[in-house]
Amino acid sequence: MAQSKHIIIVGAGPGGLCAGMLLSHRGFKVSVYDQHDRVGGRNRAIKIGDFTFDTGPTFLLMKDVLDEMFRLCDRRSEDYLQFQALNPMYRLQYDDRYLNVFSDRENMSAELERVFDEGSAGYLRFIENERQRFNKLYPCITREYSSWRSLLSLDLLKAIPWLAFPKSVFANLGQYFHQEKMRLAFCFQSKYLGMSPWECPALFTMLSYLEHDYGIYHVNGGLNQIAEAMAKVITENGGEIHTDTKVDSLLIENQIVKGIRLTDGSEVLSDEVVINADFAHAMTHLVSDQQLNKYNKQSLKKREYSCSTFMLYLGLDKVYDLPHHTIAFAKDYRDNIDKIFHNKGLSADVSFYVHNPSVKDASLAPAGKSALYVLVPMPNNDAGLDWDEHCQSVRERVLDTLGDRLGLTDLREHIECEKIITPQDWETQESVFKGATFSLAHKFSQMLYWRPHNQFEELENCYLVGGGTHPGSGLPTIYESARISSNLISRKYRINFTDLPQNTWLKKAGV
Repeated sequence: MAQSKHIIIVGAGPGGLCAGMLLSHRGFKVSVYDQHDRVGGRNRAIKIGDFTFDTGPTFLLMKDVLDEMFRLCDRRSEDYLQFQALNPMYRLQYDDRYLNVFSDRENMSAELERVFDEGSAGYLRFIENERQRFNKLYPCITREYSSWRSLLSLDLLKAIPWLAFPKSVFANLGQYFHQEKMRLAFCFQSKYLGMSPWECPALFTMLSYLEHDYGIYHVNGGLNQIAEAMAKVITENGGEIHTDTKVDSLLIENQIVKGIRLTDGSEVLSDEVVINADFAHAMTHLVSDQQLNKYNKQSLKKREYSCSTFMLYLGLDKVYDLPHHTIAFAKDYRDNIDKIFHNKGLSADVSFYVHNPSVKDASLAPAGKSALYVLVPMPNNDAGLDWDEHCQSVRERVLDTLGDRLGLTDLREHIECEKIITPQDWETQESVFKGATFSLAHKFSQMLYWRPHNQFEELENCYLVGGGTHPGSGLPTIYESARISSNLISRKYRINFTDLPQNTWLKKAGV
């Protein structure tokens, strides 16, 4: 039956491509449509002359999830991609010290002893306890929550004590570490979700643990190569990918999705539609407001969203002696966070992240040159900032800060080319609602059953993948959203498919 069923996927981001890979492998006719000229969405490559940059994600965390998605398609990820394990994984830059973060216990303990007065006493307790939290919670995260009855699953009931509600990540770390700067080393990962560590639910303390137990990887050519690899699997399976093809709206009759209408007016019919576009953007642009209730425009505006980012992509005629990944905290990190999430204003004292992959990957820039990626967390567009007015002044402030904090005092002299993405650009050019690059905030009232369902509850024959649906943002969970939705579609049509025993790779952490 699968060969006779046509699945349209709107958006060639990581969730849409992963779903396309799984569904095409199971025999469905798959057609993927994307407005950009190459696949990947926020995981695609940006090409400027001979320089290559990742648009968004640059940390490959939980590589085992990616490996598993390829195994589900009877492939090996290493046949399509080249991986480099990073150790140290990254450097944390404070105003008065730096910390190299390792994935092995011996080096990490020694580094904590070098940098902090309290040493490494709480580190092993952190690893052991957060491993237990992860092992209890991750199987719950990878379940689907289309019905309130799903909240009564035995796994979830057993995991409730590990939610540590109502603590925040920062507060939860107090059981292991005393100094604020030490806690920051294990809670800045809340930014992966676009949230403040003082507000992010304590269960996400496991994000930092994952780095320490599973490591961080670089993909040669950039993480954009994952999207290219998934697209290749789709076409190997007979699927079609249409780039430079923008979807104007869904075709809907009596709340049943029948296909899509393209901006040129043509219509494409299908049996199911999988939406990988930014969720809130899709609901406000692809669907008439009269066809929605729970997620109409007024409701979407009232929901909470992640922060945004100011992006600076620099092609340099020099290679700087910087780590592969550097995360620098504002001198007053708490104040910087408050400005981003509460005061919704610009801060002279910024936190930032620098990706310097050319130190390990010569394919991203010509010989002797480098592709430098700079990300600065910013308020989303609820702030009402005029980015036409602020763009250049923020650029100058960021470049000054890179000189002050990382010693890149001659950076301006070595810029051959550059690209900027502001929070407003995320909204207008990248179709991200409110420029919130990490989608809906991950507070309890917007998670699990209370996050948009993988089988979309307001329209029939419509499924969701990506950061705006369950389980949430971040590449591994986006891949899991693709697995959940693909499995729901396969079961609907009674298609037999291989699904590996859930999370078999958890055994690597000693389960």
